[in-house]
This record gives sequence, structure tokens and C-alpha cells, in this order.
Amino acid sequence: MPLIRPSRDEDLDAIARIYSHHVLHGTGTFETSPPTVTEMATRRADVLGKGLPWLVAEEDGKVLGYAYGNWFKPRPAYRFSVEDSIYLDPEAHRQGLGRALLAELLAALERAGTRKVMAVIGDSANAGSIGVHRALGFEMVGVVQSCGWKFGRWLDIVLMQKSLGAGDTLPPDERNPAA
Repeated sequence: MPLIRPSRDEDLDAIARIYSHHVLHGTGTFETSPPTVTEMATRRADVLGKGLPWLVAEEDGKVLGYAYGNWFKPRPAYRFSVEDSIYLDPEAHRQGLGRALLAELLAALERAGTRKVMAVIGDSANAGSIGVHRALGFEMVGVVQSCGWKFGRWLDIVLMQKSLGAGDTLPPDERNPAA
């Protein structure tokens, strides 16, 4: 199994390459133009600046996938609720890597003080992503029908959620976000 570790600056070319493939060929993201390496670096810096994880899966020096969590919405009240993102190199699909990345991401998010993780899955036909999230304890919240237009067709998004740690049973410890 590949090594899952925190991302580094030198991973950005591979991260941008993997994401570019999904932008150009997939419906898991509703972006239509691949961001540059510089833009991906800015996005990563934003995530890390919030104390949230951005992980990569690496094997034999090659980045095979990445995962991160970012605030569900940009306002500070959402700082304990994140949306996860997972992207794999096309050659790394169906090998258990998505599940391993998501499991490690959930552990890292809980250590960072996250209480709720949302999956906003592009395309209700995205059985792989829905299945990986379900296998790791996410519950279905709903489907927003026909909210994205890509590749000449309307696409749904599937909303799933999972509570971490104390969830909403206790208030967060503002002095120690990991509590």
C-alpha cells in the first residue's frame, strides 16, 4: 500500500496534473478549466493556513492521489465543519487507495478539531465516491438535482455527512481546537 503523508511543495505539479485530469474528463468536480500549479499552491496554502490537512498518497516516489478538507463555507462559524476532497491518478482507481486516503484524512481532521465532515459529490452516478464515503460511515443527506452543467448535460450533487469526535454533543474548546 502506498505511503500516505502530509503534502509538500514539491507535490504540487503532481497534484495539479491529477486534478487537471478530473476537471477535463470527470464529473466529480464542476470546474471546467484546470487551475494552474500556482493556483493549486494558493488553495493548498489556504487549507494549511487554517490548520487543516492536505495529504498525498505516494508510491515509489510518485504521487498517486491526494485528499484534503477545507471549511464547508468560508465564514468562521464553519471552522468546525469541513468538506472533503479526494482525487486519484486514473491509474490508481479501484485499488483501495481512495478509502485509505479518506480514512487517514478523517483521522487528521478529527485531530485538527473538526466535528462534521461533508462530502459534496459531483454527479449522482459517481458510485465510487458515494460507496467510499458510505463505507467509512457517511450518511446520505440528500441530492441537489441538476445544479451543475458540464459536458453538455445537467449533473446532480450528492450530499453526505459524518460526525467526528464529540460531534455536536459538546461545544468546541476554542483554546484547543483538537479537543
